[in-house]
Amino acid sequence: MKRLIAIAVAAVGFATPALAVDIEVAYPYSHLFDVTFEKTMKDFKKAHPDINVKFRATYESYEDGTNTVLREAVSGNLPDITMQGLNRQAILVEKGIAKSLEPFIAKEQNFAKDGYHQAMLSLSTFGKDVYGLPFSVSLPVGYYNMDLVKKSGTTELPKTWKEVVDMCQKMKANGVKNPIFWGWNITGNWFMQALMWSQDEPILKNGQVNFHDKEGLVALETMKKIFRGCEMKNLSWKEALASFSAGEIGMMFWSTSALGAVERSKGDFELKTNEFPGINGKPMGLPAGGNAAMLVSASKDPARLEASWKFLKFITSGVGAAAVAETTGYMPPNKAANEIILADFYKRNPNKETAVRQLPLLRDWVAYPGDNGLAVTQVIYDGIEGIVVGDKENMKDLQEELVEEVTELLPKPNS
Repeated sequence: MKRLIAIAVAAVGFATPALAVDIEVAYPYSHLFDVTFEKTMKDFKKAHPDINVKFRATYESYEDGTNTVLREAVSGNLPDITMQGLNRQAILVEKGIAKSLEPFIAKEQNFAKDGYHQAMLSLSTFGKDVYGLPFSVSLPVGYYNMDLVKKSGTTELPKTWKEVVDMCQKMKANGVKNPIFWGWNITGNWFMQALMWSQDEPILKNGQVNFHDKEGLVALETMKKIFRGCEMKNLSWKEALASFSAGEIGMMFWSTSALGAVERSKGDFELKTNEFPGINGKPMGLPAGGNAAMLVSASKDPARLEASWKFLKFITSGVGAAAVAETTGYMPPNKAANEIILADFYKRNPNKETAVRQLPLLRDWVAYPGDNGLAVTQVIYDGIEGIVVGDKENMKDLQEELVEEVTELLPKPNS
């Protein structure tokens, strides 16, 4: 009898909860978010021991994430929750893959008080429905290795791209082999959009090309001046982040999202971040980067869908959003995280406050509409790469070429 009691006690002590629910989640950029989810999952498991979360292989990029989900929708192998770039949500909504979160939100008694405010929810609102909860928000910033910057003869950080080029040349003259990396190859043509928004213009307007005029030419000419004037090397973004962290690059212009990873891996040098330079002064706007958590589960099981909602809500709540800020350089889109949990965080972490100071400049990260949205991204990427490697010298010709190719790929007006 004693033996049977012992077996029963052991079974009670170690058994998985009888009503445990399994859900699957996929997110991008393991080098950024692995540490975030390690931190978040400890709290989530305490709050929801009955939900087992399986993480799928991470997406290489936002484009990879969107392509993967589109393929999985066809093959019938969707995860329950996917993290998608803010500019990649629309296609999943248009194709009926993403599910409206309105039925779940309607059941929440204190949704607004939990920190989900309309300004951030609008980033994932299509029509009148919310289809995602923003998980992280970023802006472009400058990263500076102050040990190398001092070789330019000053510690005053540049406010314009002309000042950046001048600093590059002074660093080069004083032995800095690689003074800059400018993140042209970041996801979604983000830096091209940053140069357009710096002039208060989106890259598309009403779904059609909007870089056909002087602002588009200025954006391309500005990139050429940076690449040529700084003799910038053609590095992949992974190579650039590693090289900057190793203390080999003087200035890096990239998303604030990588700050946590850089701080954890950087060599023995003084790191400072500062606002993104402008063309003739302070930028007039900058595109909001980041991603949102979306429900794409094909399950009909109410328990699994409810478990997915609980996870989605937890990682975007005050606690979950605070973990994003603490482990990365992203800004949490949850008001409760910013106002309560992180009250003193930015005072203690001034490098992470840089993006917060730029919040008044926040503009849409413009999505390319239609089935060819990813192809548009690639066309513009290829055009900019042509400048980087020296194949493209006449920016007016390149502008005309890109306008023609992108126009062909975009949905026709009233089609």
